[in-house]
Amino acid sequence: MKLLNIFLSALRALQRNKMRSFLTMLGIIIGVAAVIAMLAIGQGAEYSVKQQIASLGTNVLMIYPGAQQQGGVRSGAGSAVSLTEDDAIAISRECSAVLYVSPGAFAGGQVIAGNSNWATSIQGTGTDYLEIRQWPMEYGEFFTEQDIKAAAKVCVLGRTVAENLFPDASPVDQTIRIRNVPFKVIGVLTKKGQNAMGQDQDDVILAPYTTVIRRLSHFQNLRYILVSAASLNELSAAQSQISELLRVRHKIQPYEEDDFTIRNQTDLASTATETTQVLTILLASIASISLLVGGIGIMNIMLVSVTERTREIGIRMSIGARARDILTQFLVEALVLSLLGGITGIILGVVGSNIISSIAKWPTFITAFSIILSFGFSIAIGVFFGFYPARKAAMLNPIDALRYE
Repeated sequence: MKLLNIFLSALRALQRNKMRSFLTMLGIIIGVAAVIAMLAIGQGAEYSVKQQIASLGTNVLMIYPGAQQQGGVRSGAGSAVSLTEDDAIAISRECSAVLYVSPGAFAGGQVIAGNSNWATSIQGTGTDYLEIRQWPMEYGEFFTEQDIKAAAKVCVLGRTVAENLFPDASPVDQTIRIRNVPFKVIGVLTKKGQNAMGQDQDDVILAPYTTVIRRLSHFQNLRYILVSAASLNELSAAQSQISELLRVRHKIQPYEEDDFTIRNQTDLASTATETTQVLTILLASIASISLLVGGIGIMNIMLVSVTERTREIGIRMSIGARARDILTQFLVEALVLSLLGGITGIILGVVGSNIISSIAKWPTFITAFSIILSFGFSIAIGVFFGFYPARKAAMLNPIDALRYE
């Protein structure tokens, strides 16, 4: 009951100066709202990166040629002519931890369809490519193993290419020309969106890798091999099996370096996640400065309040109020300011995050952790910055306080 009276007394004291109390809370409101909004943006960025990496496929390993060396001079990664179609076939047959394999080649050029044209990349793939990338067809069909063996001039369009070449008609069964080579369109892929690097994954044409190598590319070996492990737990085993197999096939001695590079999707995801987590912490730390400023505002106003109410404090002490009662009263006033500011800041932060998401088209995720963290921080700020003014009020001499004008 006594604590309730102290709480009600604190509310009445704050109501006597509504505008001053609101301006004091404003620092806490802005700080809490900023922390929630920044954490929501950071969480949204982390989710977006994870989704983009997941769009690369499931349990994916990417195998690229290594660096070429001539006369002591090493070219860049991927310059070596070291990956062949037989390597891809051997990986599929001999690596037990591997589920899907897709040889890869690519070319670029202007694509023409009737009066329309579009510059894009042409990816040569195998029949397992869609399984590895988890990329279903929107309509039509994908090319078959027979198309690959025959180097058939058939292709599948990404949504961006389809919309630009055939804005008002279905591309299926239409003919397009890639570097003056006619290709029959047999299907269209579902929309995939941007990848982790911001590139449009739908701006692509897929064709049998044998067709791309023989008819569109001057590079007669594979540019890459995509592999999907049987499960996430077997990803490391698949990488080891592939490395051992390719070293044997390429006759690489134990003291020699690999002439190929295997990239693990998990490493990419881990690096990207760490980057977004650092960004989230940085944003939250910057936003937390507003809370500290709000705490300083609370201390300032509470010190002013103690000075203004010195005579009132003296009267309370003279009729029996103890030092701890005065301490509790002013501490509760500081806590009420931080609590009301924290609650208002949470509401403003949630609303602000949704507005940012709708305007910027950026995913934001508000978690219970961010709300509890910011609210708990606001309470801690109220206690920390409110304690000194409250203690100063409690330590006043009753006689000096009664004489204060």
